[in-house]
Amino acid sequence: MIQISQRSYSTDTTQQLIDTGIAPLLARIYAARGICNVTQLDTGLQYLLPFTQLKNAKKMACLLADAIATQRKLLIVADYDADGATACAVGLRGLRILGAQVDFIVPNRFKFGYGLTPEIVRLAAQSTPDILITVDNGIASVEGVAEANRLGMQVLVTDHHLPGDALPDALCIVNPNQPGCDFPSKNLAGVGVMFYVLLALRAELRTRGAFAEQAEPNLGKLLDLVALGTVADVVKLDENNRILVQQGLQRIRAMRACCGINALLQVASKNYAQVSSYELGFVVGPRLNAAGRLEDMSLGIACLISDDVTEAAKIAAQLDTLNHTRRAIEADMQQAALATLEHITPTDSCSLALFDETWHQGVIGILASRLKDRYHRPVIAFARSLNGEIKGSGRSIHALHLRDALDLVSKRHPHLIQKFGGHAMAAGLSLREEHFDEFKVAFETVVHSLLSPADLTKIIETDGLLAPSEFTLGIARSLEQQVWGQGFPQPFFEGEFTVKNQRVVGEKHLKLKLSLSPSSATYDAIHFSCVDSMPTNIRAVFNLAINEYNGNVNLQLIVRHWQKTDI
Repeated sequence: MIQISQRSYSTDTTQQLIDTGIAPLLARIYAARGICNVTQLDTGLQYLLPFTQLKNAKKMACLLADAIATQRKLLIVADYDADGATACAVGLRGLRILGAQVDFIVPNRFKFGYGLTPEIVRLAAQSTPDILITVDNGIASVEGVAEANRLGMQVLVTDHHLPGDALPDALCIVNPNQPGCDFPSKNLAGVGVMFYVLLALRAELRTRGAFAEQAEPNLGKLLDLVALGTVADVVKLDENNRILVQQGLQRIRAMRACCGINALLQVASKNYAQVSSYELGFVVGPRLNAAGRLEDMSLGIACLISDDVTEAAKIAAQLDTLNHTRRAIEADMQQAALATLEHITPTDSCSLALFDETWHQGVIGILASRLKDRYHRPVIAFARSLNGEIKGSGRSIHALHLRDALDLVSKRHPHLIQKFGGHAMAAGLSLREEHFDEFKVAFETVVHSLLSPADLTKIIETDGLLAPSEFTLGIARSLEQQVWGQGFPQPFFEGEFTVKNQRVVGEKHLKLKLSLSPSSATYDAIHFSCVDSMPTNIRAVFNLAINEYNGNVNLQLIVRHWQKTDI
C-alpha cells in the first residue's frame, strides 16, 4: 500500500525566509527540510567546516608532508564504486600537485572482495610502496593492516564507514565516524574525507614554506570529483555536503570539470550548463560504477585522472557500453526475481532475501535497490562467489538500520555470516551457500522484531499543491539549479488532474497531456517505465522539469505516482 503525505513545515519559518528575499515556494520547501535561517543555504567555500575539527587530519597531514619531503612511495588502495573511484582520483591528483610520488591499486571485486584484505596487501607489496593510503575503505580492515605492518608497509586509513568492534592498527586513521571524532558532519563521503586530508596537507606544507617560491595549488579544482562521489554514494546532503556539491556543480556548469566528467556527460548527451545533482547521481555515477560492477574500476579511475580529451572520450565510450550491458543484465535479473516472487507473497514477510546461482555479483546491489523500492522492505540479493561462498548486497528502508540488523543476526547465529559491513541503508555480506536458507529465516526474524506494520507502508512525501501560476519554466529552472539528494530530497508536488491525452512513446513510457480542470491550461507530462493506461481523473505526484527537444524548451511534469480519483 502507498500513502501520499504532505511534508509539514512551519509557517512562521517560511515567512522569515520570505522576508529575507527567498521566493515563497522555495521558502516553503526549505522550511519543510529543516532550514530555519538563510545562512544554512550559504554554499561559499568559506562556510565549509574546518579540517581542524576532523580527528587526525592534521596528524595525517604531517605524516604525508614528511613522506613528500623524503620522497617515499605512496600507493592508494581504492574501492570499486563511484565514491572510491572519485576518492582515488582526488587523492592522486591532489597528492601529485602537492609533490608526492603516488600511484594506485583498486581490487577487482570478484577476485579480492572489498577493502584492504591481506590478499590485496600482498599484491600491493609487489610495487614496493612505503605507505598504503586507503580511500573509502580500511576502517574494518584489521587483518589487512596487520599484513601490511608485517610486510613493512605503513597504512594511512581514510574512510567514512562505521567502524567495527576493533579498529585496525594503522599508523593514522581519518574517519568522521571513528570513536572520539567530533567533526559535526558525520555524512562525509569517502571522497570528502580525502579532500579534507588534502586541505590539511596543503596547510601543513604552507607552514613548512613549501609555497614560498611557487604558487599555492588550488584544491578547488578537485571539487567536481568531490561532488560526483558525494552524490553517487547517496550520503546525506547536510549543510557541509551541500557546499561541496554546489561548488562542484558550479565548476562543471562552467566547463571547468576534469576531462573525464566532461566526457561522461558528453557520451550521455547532457548539457554541461544545466547539470544538476540528478545527472551526477543517475547519469555519470552509473556509467562510472559500471566499470566496478562488470570489469575493473581501474578503467573508471583512468577516465577521471586523464587530462587528455581524446583519451577520456575513448574511455567514457567504453564505460557507456559497459553501462548498457549492466542495464541488460539487471533487467534479466529483475525479471527472474519477480518470477520467483510470483510464487510467494512479499507482503507476508518483513524482508526479502533472494539467491540465484545465475545472478551477476556486480549487479545484485542494484537489484536489491529495485526490489526494495517496489516492495518497501529490506532486501538482500545474493550471487554465487568462489569456494562455496555466496555474496549478498542489501538495501534497506529508512525504518531499519541494515548494518545493525546484520550485526544482530551475527551475534545470535555466529556461524552464519562470514563477514559483513556497511551502514544504515546499504550493506554487504558473505556466507556459505548451504547456510542461505537458515540466514533467510534468521534475517526475517531480526527484521520482524525491529519493524512495525506502519514501517512497511510506503509513504510518498510531497511539498503539497502548486498554484496554477507556479507551473512555469522559471520555477522549474530554479528548482533544478538547487542541490537535492539524500536527506535533502527533491521537491515532489501533488495535484488532481484530468488526463486529456495519453500515448506510449519509446515502447515503455507514457506521454501525457494533463490539466488541473477540464477547462484549464494543459501541461505536458511523462510517466517513465509505465505503459498502463490511466483513467480520466487522477491524483498524481510529480516534479517540474524542463524538456528540451529539437531546439524547443517546454515545461514538463514528471509523474512519479498516480492514483485514481473518485470524481
